[in-house]
Amino acid sequence: MQKYYLVGSPISHSFSPKMHNMAFRITGIDAEYGLFEADEAALPKAVETLISSGACGWNVTTPDKTAMCGLCDELSEAARIGHSVNTVKVVGGKLFGDTTDGRGFVRAANEAGFPVTGAGITLLGTGGAASAILIDSVLTGADRIFVFYNRKSSVDRVKRITDELSGRYSTAISFHALSDRDSLREKIGLSSLLVNATSVGMKKSLEDVSYKDASPVPDTSFFHPDLNVFDAIYNPRETCLLRMAKERGCKTENGLPMLLYQGAESFRIWTGQEFPVKEIKDALF
Repeated sequence: MQKYYLVGSPISHSFSPKMHNMAFRITGIDAEYGLFEADEAALPKAVETLISSGACGWNVTTPDKTAMCGLCDELSEAARIGHSVNTVKVVGGKLFGDTTDGRGFVRAANEAGFPVTGAGITLLGTGGAASAILIDSVLTGADRIFVFYNRKSSVDRVKRITDELSGRYSTAISFHALSDRDSLREKIGLSSLLVNATSVGMKKSLEDVSYKDASPVPDTSFFHPDLNVFDAIYNPRETCLLRMAKERGCKTENGLPMLLYQGAESFRIWTGQEFPVKEIKDALF
């Protein structure tokens, strides 16, 4: 039996095992998907354990996506540019790293009626998922992207991404502090799409209640009715951010479709087969 895992911390809330194990059953692949809890400090040891146990591959989630890059033997172009890995395939004892988050986001956004091509986008976050969303939004032809960061220390890495993309693509990209509320209000007003790629508003455990009133946007006055709001978080299905956006008449989407489509890409990378999107969507979403 082939074994696949989700690696990260916290991961007990994850939807991925249910989704992938159903896909394996539908496609008749003799495989199972489980959880492997490991934060960034524990990641090197976790990878050693996964390899020695015969794992065929794994997904990587917060906070390990960036650290996973340095442990791979080969990276896809998107993973190399973004310095973020969310999918690992083991081939002959060597690790191939890729990132499918951005592709999953673009497909989910387009299906929700939030076109990325030609859009002005306010992107909250500079982590692995945000980097992947940024890259694929540029590749898809976004007009401009306003990136808001929590920590100045995270900006240099993302600026290296934009430096590599500049000259080849016409998307205008600028960086702003999330703590600068005036700038946040202005840039959201100039955008057709707001994307939250931070963990603010995510339910991190069964006991966690702090997520209920947590939002990266201070209040409803920051939204405008023509704004589409996409939250990459899927637990809970309706975050505080999405509730606030709905109050202002915005169209909204949570992270479940992004999870579905990035998972479909991971499945294809691992198995070479197409993911049963319709069956999984009908059964679980």
